[in-house]
Amino acid sequence: MNCHIPLMRPYFDSEEIEEIKKVLDSGWVSQGPETKTFEEDVCEYLGIKHAIPVANCTAALHLALLSIGIKKGDEVIVADYTYPATGHSVVYCGAKPTFIDIDPRTYNLDPSLLKTKFTSRTKAIIPVHTFGQTADMDPIMEFAGEHGLKVIEDAACAFGATYRGRKAGTIGDIGCFSFHARKGLTTGEGGMIVTADRSLAEKMRHLSVFGMKTAWDREGSKGFSVPTFTDIGFNYKMSDITAAIGVVQLRRLDKVLAKKRKLAKQWNKLLSGIKNIEPPFVDRKVSHVYQTYAALLDRKIDRNRIIDKLAKLGVQANIGTYASHIQPVYKSRDRCPTSFDIFNRALALPLYYGMTDTQVEEAAGTLRRVLK
Repeated sequence: MNCHIPLMRPYFDSEEIEEIKKVLDSGWVSQGPETKTFEEDVCEYLGIKHAIPVANCTAALHLALLSIGIKKGDEVIVADYTYPATGHSVVYCGAKPTFIDIDPRTYNLDPSLLKTKFTSRTKAIIPVHTFGQTADMDPIMEFAGEHGLKVIEDAACAFGATYRGRKAGTIGDIGCFSFHARKGLTTGEGGMIVTADRSLAEKMRHLSVFGMKTAWDREGSKGFSVPTFTDIGFNYKMSDITAAIGVVQLRRLDKVLAKKRKLAKQWNKLLSGIKNIEPPFVDRKVSHVYQTYAALLDRKIDRNRIIDKLAKLGVQANIGTYASHIQPVYKSRDRCPTSFDIFNRALALPLYYGMTDTQVEEAAGTLRRVLK
């Protein structure tokens, strides 16, 4: 259904077209010099030493887990309220995702529950920075340190977000980002892994290109050499066409995030005058990037019916994300009642860079009528 006000719309202009044209004219369209530029720009923006561009955030999570040695028989604590890519990445390694419940205000992993999920097989924690608001990382890192666990930040939604002044993705051992169409920085698809650990970075880069030396790196070497394959790697690399879009998107990211925060404040104000719905809570310790503006409906409201009614009136909405433990694929015995509750009540509302104040007012007015 075509909606007058979509849930989101990525922002591109002539700069992306010009950058892509340069790549096409160069003849080097697979992973090469533009990808290297993008990863260097990301390192500078985040203040991190190493970045590995990949096909998507799922690939990033998979490589991150492999690099720290996650294997069959291991357990990884995973924030339950997340897109299933997070849990899937653990299963790809033959390990078991142990789902942990969330804070009902932030929708992020509840650190006070970590001790209830820890076993002798636990090797890592994956906190998810839900909708662009960072998890409470200090107690998570403290717990991980006490028990010898690695921390992989699923920062798919949180590029540019901060926690106590530190950039999301740079706090744990490894950070994983998504550049999907709904993100503040988008390349259509695409992802990035970041780490301060050189050894982990080298492992992940190596595994992202079939377990061999990249074609661009071979291009710069002296003389011809036949590549060798030393590990079972994956075709997870990012193309230069994708990276070209990312280079431009990163230049304007701060402007995009500032506009989205401004629109979120407008939404907050308008929702405060509507019954049976609460605006999203924002922790004072964080800087939210609002990949998704997810409000919370009263329990007596049928969220899915609201989505249908809004769509018929030209406003696109959606669920927030998923309660992973109830997905049949995992056959999980974990219980995460708060995550399940939020899964049924969260309502994602339109928010994107090109949205106008008038469109926010129109969407809020339509929501008010529907909720009545």
